[in-house]
Amino acid sequence: MAGLQYDISGIGGDTGAAILKLLPEIADRAVETEQARRLPSDLAAKMADAGAFNLSKPGSIGGLELPPLDFMQIIETIAEADASAGWCAMIAVTSSLGAAYMDESPAAEIFGPDDVITGGVFAPMGKAEDKGDHYLLSGQWQWGSGSANCSWLGGGAMIFKDGELQKFDNGAPYHRMLFFPANDAEFIDSWHVAGMKGTGSGDFSVKDIKIPKDRSVSFVADRPRDSGALYKFPLFGLLALGVSSVALGNARAALEEIKQIAITKKTPGGGRSMAQRATVQVEIARVEAQLGGAFAFLESAVAKAWQEAQGEGDISPESRAQLRLACAHATEVSADVCKTAYTLGGGSAVYSSSSLQRRFRDAHVATQHIATAPAVFELAGRVLLEQPVDMAML
Repeated sequence: MAGLQYDISGIGGDTGAAILKLLPEIADRAVETEQARRLPSDLAAKMADAGAFNLSKPGSIGGLELPPLDFMQIIETIAEADASAGWCAMIAVTSSLGAAYMDESPAAEIFGPDDVITGGVFAPMGKAEDKGDHYLLSGQWQWGSGSANCSWLGGGAMIFKDGELQKFDNGAPYHRMLFFPANDAEFIDSWHVAGMKGTGSGDFSVKDIKIPKDRSVSFVADRPRDSGALYKFPLFGLLALGVSSVALGNARAALEEIKQIAITKKTPGGGRSMAQRATVQVEIARVEAQLGGAFAFLESAVAKAWQEAQGEGDISPESRAQLRLACAHATEVSADVCKTAYTLGGGSAVYSSSSLQRRFRDAHVATQHIATAPAVFELAGRVLLEQPVDMAML
């Protein structure tokens, strides 16, 4: 693969180097992954063995507990090979953040094995009845990315007691994320989509299963048990960072591909390469600057928030807002870069044999994720303009 944005070979001990060795296979099997509408199980196992899913797991249970910038660089690099593979890695990694909120015993049971793959959906699409020492959970969750390869899944659920919906102190509905063996779930073949086809993000459901209370977390009400700086970092910021890292890697690959096409492809009847046309030169230079700016803004926002996370206090609202803004901006810019690459690719880009059309489709699915959707600009704008904002979602 040409044009990698980062050298990850030294990140996470042997992990970065092991992932680099897998990139050619991930890239070569991108079409297979898309056609299967899920990450092939053997490829997922290889990624697990390389440590691709352990990036944010607490060190106390054998995880790498990497700083956010290292997490960003690894996810971005995987996505350069294939956005769907990068997305599945991102979901597995962010789901393991739940381990930092649990007691060590259940955390080790669920997340402890080096090769474990976990996933889940934070959105409270389930209903959990408080039964004293356990919850009785039912629900159906959408966007269960990578779930077919998971050993454990988490599902967000509204909490009820004696049939009554429980509430946070501010009056909002009380919800938690409950983790259960993937074998307890029914998988529903609902992932028929335009982009990110290979993520296997179909629905899964459960019906009246018992969940011990220590296998649940509230990312809003609970404080992390683990005191590491990583777990002071905004959880929704880390999720947004994961999504934007996938988007950036996908865009970087599309840009490198169209550069090579421009250098080698001749214009019809003219005998010149595309690279000799002024309009192509301008467009390539423009998106190179836009993408580089998005990378730089995101790196700066991550570094600022990480610096504060390593201090005594909490991360400031301003830094949290800048992080979310940089993530949303990077995802939006990445989609624009992929659109330009696709457009410059001409008629040949519309064929399924062209990866430019896949990069284009994948990019515009990333923009739809709630963590980086256009509404995030409003959220960040409220902080920038010193207006009231729900910090729990920032």
